[in-house]
Amino acid sequence: MHSTVTAVKGAGTRRSFLAHVCRLGGAALLGTAGSRERAFGAQLPNDQLIIRSARPEDLETPPHLLTSWITPTELFYVRSHFYTPVIRETEWKLVIDGDVDRPFELSLGELRRLPSTSAVVTLECAGNGRAFFEPPVAGVQWEKGAVGTAEWQGVRLADILARAGVRRTARYLWLDGADRGIDRAPDFIRSLPLEKALDSTTLLAYQMNGEPLPVPHGFPVRVVVPGWEGAYSVKWLTHIRVSDSEHGGTFTQAGYRRPRRPVKPGTIVDAADTVPVRELPVKSLITSVAHDAVVALGVVRIAGFAWVGDAEIRRVDVSIDNGRTWEETRLGRDRAPYAWRQFEYLWRPRETGSYAVLSRATDSRGRVQPIVAEWNPAGYLWNAVDQVRLNVRLE
Repeated sequence: MHSTVTAVKGAGTRRSFLAHVCRLGGAALLGTAGSRERAFGAQLPNDQLIIRSARPEDLETPPHLLTSWITPTELFYVRSHFYTPVIRETEWKLVIDGDVDRPFELSLGELRRLPSTSAVVTLECAGNGRAFFEPPVAGVQWEKGAVGTAEWQGVRLADILARAGVRRTARYLWLDGADRGIDRAPDFIRSLPLEKALDSTTLLAYQMNGEPLPVPHGFPVRVVVPGWEGAYSVKWLTHIRVSDSEHGGTFTQAGYRRPRRPVKPGTIVDAADTVPVRELPVKSLITSVAHDAVVALGVVRIAGFAWVGDAEIRRVDVSIDNGRTWEETRLGRDRAPYAWRQFEYLWRPRETGSYAVLSRATDSRGRVQPIVAEWNPAGYLWNAVDQVRLNVRLE
């Protein structure tokens, strides 16, 4: 079982060739100035991101750049299963059909005129941390930075479904975007349970951090499913089909699944013995200081973020002595139901040396970040206690 059938493992290095790509906030103006028609396609983020795959675009944020509660759009990680589609704003439409009484279509202008809302939501790729599993597993070798938090604006998916008139037989939504597989690769379609779709926090987003969605993040419209792994937040959305069953495609029946119960590392698991990957586990990430940083003897600020799916972060502890003792950190004031929480701890080392700094989060259900992540064949939901190396020297 693989995380995605078309995942391409990149070199994991920063490439300077991205620097020349113009960052236009998602748009390249075409034609006459009066037409203001925009064609969207091959925009790439800046060269601070780590390239895991150039095509399709899989770009990771170095953890030390994640320093603010809202992740700057240009630093937000990018996950793509296939090549980025080219979409013209004036030609885009969203089709809603299937087990509904009133199927209909929406243009982007019509969608933007509907009552809107906004929410600060953390998105994380299900494979974030895959590179740390032993034995190794196939798929994009994400380390720690396939996660970010943004303010998303759009229309509640529940309002769209109410307009369509969902029938009693409905159980799932099939979410399909404009991206297409190459050759015989299956279409990327995700099945979202109706209950989650009707949650008031699930959005059809057309803005990110106050601006139109950039191309890599799903222009013109993407789904935002708070608290669940990022593949449910389908980009470049064009079709919502309401159904009484899950979609039968690869990305539902084989991909984004994990064993029903813990298995021995290296075990091959039959698809019948797996369940869909959904809620994000409790997790923390140290972003300051950077791994292997050298600091002067004195006060050292240790900070980062912690997040979880359908719960809240209650506390984050850090350890400077390899987990023998733990100290509670101070949580930041910024908070939202499905957004990460910043933590901070001021440490005063008594002597120079090289130290392992660990962070461990606890959520409102009493779940604690584990020392060892539960291995699975696709490398999903890595959430082991985070660790960075800190070297203390004299000034």
